[in-house]
Amino acid sequence: MSGTWLAVLVTSAGCFALKLAGLALPERILARPWLSRFVDLVPVALLAALVAVETAAKGTALAVDPARLAGLAAAVLALMLRAPFLVVVVVAAATAAGLRLLGIA
Repeated sequence: MSGTWLAVLVTSAGCFALKLAGLALPERILARPWLSRFVDLVPVALLAALVAVETAAKGTALAVDPARLAGLAAAVLALMLRAPFLVVVVVAAATAAGLRLLGIA
């Protein structure tokens, strides 16, 4: 078994354990303020890390891709205008695709 598959299996087991813990733990433990705050902030931190890596990395190297940065800027603008999430994704993708189509980026 390769290291990649081992990492996938361990991560899958960890995710399953977290889901099971949410169902199996008593309410008094789940109601703690620090745990509630942690549960609220972890998805935000993971999504921000994913956006940063996908925007500024190419493989294992740091790369500045103007089309990706413009797409991210368009997504931020759409979010500031309170657009629905699907609209934000479409705006970002269309911006990056449009710039690539025009040969700008």
